[in-house]
Amino acid sequence: MKPIRFSLPFLILLFFIASFLPMSAAADDDASPNDACLNCHTKETPQIVKDWQLSRHSEVNVSCITCHGRDHMAADDVEKAKLATLDRCAMCHRTQAEQFKQGKHALAWAAMKAMPTIHWQPMGLTEGLKGCGACHKQGLKSEEEIRELKKDSPGFGLASCDVCHTRHVFSKEEARQPQACRTCHMGMDHPQWEMYESSKHGVRYLLKQVGKLPEDVAAPTCQTCHMDAGNHAVRTAWGFLAVRLPMPEDEQWAKDRTTILQALGVLDPDGNPTARLDVVKKADVARLTQEDWQSERDEMLAVCGKCHSSNFAKQELHKADQMIREADHLMAQAIRTVAGLYKDGLLEKPENYSYPFPDLLTFHDAPTVIEQKLFIMFLKHRMRTFQGAFHANPDYTIWYGWSAMQRDLTEIKALAAQLRE
Repeated sequence: MKPIRFSLPFLILLFFIASFLPMSAAADDDASPNDACLNCHTKETPQIVKDWQLSRHSEVNVSCITCHGRDHMAADDVEKAKLATLDRCAMCHRTQAEQFKQGKHALAWAAMKAMPTIHWQPMGLTEGLKGCGACHKQGLKSEEEIRELKKDSPGFGLASCDVCHTRHVFSKEEARQPQACRTCHMGMDHPQWEMYESSKHGVRYLLKQVGKLPEDVAAPTCQTCHMDAGNHAVRTAWGFLAVRLPMPEDEQWAKDRTTILQALGVLDPDGNPTARLDVVKKADVARLTQEDWQSERDEMLAVCGKCHSSNFAKQELHKADQMIREADHLMAQAIRTVAGLYKDGLLEKPENYSYPFPDLLTFHDAPTVIEQKLFIMFLKHRMRTFQGAFHANPDYTIWYGWSAMQRDLTEIKALAAQLRE
């Protein structure tokens, strides 16, 4: 069979026509929408693409479109890109998502919004995520809250999982390291990172990380104690505020805790529950039944028992309980001192305070120097007293905690004496 021959003018004409034709349907089929994402974002946001390529998601074909949808396909429709929420992650990680919903992190946004003077803060610190909101954004949000957030921004800060498994690698290994907790669990009112890092637990693990201790040496992380077996329902026996119900049998401690609960606004002057107690329940910042507290304590004892004897673990946690008792006694004296000034008309009680007690949840919005000192005593030094004890850090317990509370109380009493003069 003779080969077909084409004249040169015919070939030139064919090439000319082809140059004006679109790509073939077959070529369109070969180019996936995700390839279009990668082609553009390799130029626009190359590190995001690189992180995704390093991730487990890229290996199992969890593409850009899986999480962000296919509505955004050009530079002028960026607002159409969907941002992942917990429900999107739950499509593949249902167990972890359900566990997360049962833990305190899921309530972080609600807890922040429940503070009585949170609306006094600049929006940049809350909804703008440059202050409290930067960590509390991990909490779940209603559809209405998400719509409100999108009015003033493209909707960033809606996710929960990516606080620990950061974008776009979403590394399980990263989230298992204690440093993953550091960004939020540090600083004034909850310096857990500083306590852990300088405790014997933290020192051993950091030495293990740099290869100075064997890989299989016992060295607990935050996740070891608070996420046993990878459980994402993070909770603690005493909660964030280290107050609980029922009241203790110890008469003095019960009196002191009542005073603190009154200053938190959850008990009225007669010791009866207030509407704010319902807010505390919803935010899950305190254990309100013996059974709930005991369940969390038993889980922690089981974790401690993997490295220590049960007797040792029980004794250590009991000692930390007693440090709460000691801190509460100092705190209650300071609260009563300020409340006495209200009662005697020597200090004006703010109109937004419902009861004749200082409101510890107003934080830095407390109106006078003596009330500011009380807020620091509660949120900074009382926290460090009991948190240092539970995190096996004696220096935090005494010098940054209990000793500082003693100095606070002395100063508050001195300021009260000056006002009485």
